[in-house]
Amino acid sequence: MNTRLFFILLSLGHWLGSSPPVTAAESSAPNRDAAKHARVVMVQEPGATATFNARPEKIPPMIQRGLTNLTGKATLKEAWLSLISTQDTVGLKVFCAPGPTSGTRPAVVEAVVNSLLAAGLPPKQIVVWDKHLSDLRQAGFFELAERYGVRVAGGAEAGYDEKSFYETALLGQLVWGDLEFGRKGEGVGRKSYLSKLVTQQMTRMINITPLLNHNLAGVSGNLWSLAMGSVDNAIRFENDPARLATAVPEIVALPLMGDRVALNIVDALICQYQGEEQTLLHYSVALNQLWFSTDPVALDLLSLQEIARQRKAAKAPPVKTNLELYRNAALLEIGVSDTHHIDVTRLP
Repeated sequence: MNTRLFFILLSLGHWLGSSPPVTAAESSAPNRDAAKHARVVMVQEPGATATFNARPEKIPPMIQRGLTNLTGKATLKEAWLSLISTQDTVGLKVFCAPGPTSGTRPAVVEAVVNSLLAAGLPPKQIVVWDKHLSDLRQAGFFELAERYGVRVAGGAEAGYDEKSFYETALLGQLVWGDLEFGRKGEGVGRKSYLSKLVTQQMTRMINITPLLNHNLAGVSGNLWSLAMGSVDNAIRFENDPARLATAVPEIVALPLMGDRVALNIVDALICQYQGEEQTLLHYSVALNQLWFSTDPVALDLLSLQEIARQRKAAKAPPVKTNLELYRNAALLEIGVSDTHHIDVTRLP
């Protein structure tokens, strides 16, 4: 852990220990007038889905409207080139373990790929990725990659970088595939290594995450998906909300991670408010929306609010939201955790 993170986390521990619980709409910043604001653009297209399936022809105009409005550029090409360069290798981080219906939908990724190609990015400089190739294959991303000549890659299959890691005193139970699996000695199991895909093969990243609940993180969103998809030895965090709330923001705050994120897109065509990685359409609502922001924390908080809204509308039991993760992310300057300081533009 670097020095900056160390001192921020010292103050974070004191803050969390001495403050009462707050809701997502309450401020976590002492000076509200000086607080940073986040901008989110939400695009709605009533016909974007039919019977819980994306309609591919409806998605490209939503991408164009969202990006040009977010960036203030006249054309989609100009919008992309204000966020990335044609010299970049751009990784599209999806979450596809739930499959093509409840995970990141291939139709949304296809529209993003098409727009990047039209902006002048060579096909081989576009990588659709998640932690495991098997999930990408099952969700249909191999077929998409073949159609457009782009790459598809798994973070685990790419191997892990021994020089780039997140370290904490918490010992992990290593499994096959973790870099230190089978090793013995002091300190083994305290590091989570970054995938070589992240450290060596991409210069910019775009998160494309579904609007899907997560029992510990609240939402399978931008922060959780990127952090847990990029490192090994993650089991030690995944079963404890407090550990997850600390590890996820700290991993995203690593320079090779958060500094490379150019854009975050929430695939809100469908909101599934219960089930996590299981496709449960009876706990799903078609919203027919795509959300855009450069702030992953703001998008995740709005996702939490929407999931809570849909649970209430369905008369499902309320669940306790793990807001600590998002407050920690704000203290690490990853984004805005106060919904009073999130400016939302809705495009019908």
